[in-house]
Amino acid sequence: MCPVSELSVPVPWGEIRGKVWGPDHGRPVLCLHGWADNCGTFNTLIPLLPKECRYVAVDLAGHGRSSHRPPGVFYSFPAYVADIRRVVDGLQWTKFSIIGHSMGGNVATLFSALFPEMVDTLILLDAYGFMPTDLKEISKVMRQGMDEMIQFEKKTEEKKRVYTYEKAVERLLAANPTLSEQSAHILLERGLVQVEGGFVFSRDLRVNFKNIVRVTVEQSLEMQSMIQASVLVVLADKGFGAPSSESNRQKITSALLQGYRDRNHMVLTVTGDHHIHLNDPEVVAPLVSDFLRTTVLSRQLQA
Repeated sequence: MCPVSELSVPVPWGEIRGKVWGPDHGRPVLCLHGWADNCGTFNTLIPLLPKECRYVAVDLAGHGRSSHRPPGVFYSFPAYVADIRRVVDGLQWTKFSIIGHSMGGNVATLFSALFPEMVDTLILLDAYGFMPTDLKEISKVMRQGMDEMIQFEKKTEEKKRVYTYEKAVERLLAANPTLSEQSAHILLERGLVQVEGGFVFSRDLRVNFKNIVRVTVEQSLEMQSMIQASVLVVLADKGFGAPSSESNRQKITSALLQGYRDRNHMVLTVTGDHHIHLNDPEVVAPLVSDFLRTTVLSRQLQA
């Protein structure tokens, strides 16, 4: 297994932390985790991917070991995209690939639409790349996110609940039924902080609030058309790839997937659940490896 080192990139309110695998001058690949997870989500997958790449997996702001946003500041996809821009500028990367799981896939897709010249390959693991909201629902959801934040700020200093390690594992598994127990232990390496009397979860409680920046399906499809990267979408048949009983949601996801197919991007479905890349990386690794080899590594050899 390739050696792993810690990463820290300064940002105006603290630091974005992460982990790095692979050779110094390897082909750069940025890895973005899902909501409430951390960069440990890639611990089992990256060792199975092409060795000639340099993989940087970050803890998004408010997750893992990265700094929480300042008081009064909302968590949103555009804010995460700006953070990614800060990180890649810090790494001096001008062209790179992105692998994103779930929410990390949505951040990766928005980044690829806003900075299309910087991303050559985009790999979405159980993510559609956008989470459109019905036009009629937007004002309600925005208000809910603001109400949650303002209520939170009115509370006197909220004490985080202290758990024993065993109880923290139980809590994480209850909240994420798709995680294996081993995967839960991996995520808790960066997901817990030891305090007097036990452990607290490291993530910012504010990441749980409704995201107040919303896009419609039309905006999503327009942004999708801006992407210049080669795209691979890997859905899990018991994750986001499962058929939805909600006809509106099914219509939206079908439109997004059709948008990828119309541009000759690859959309595949594998057997597994939402955390397939962490629980059973052997299922996903060959697809990701082949895609990296054909899209960027073969070009590099030709160059």
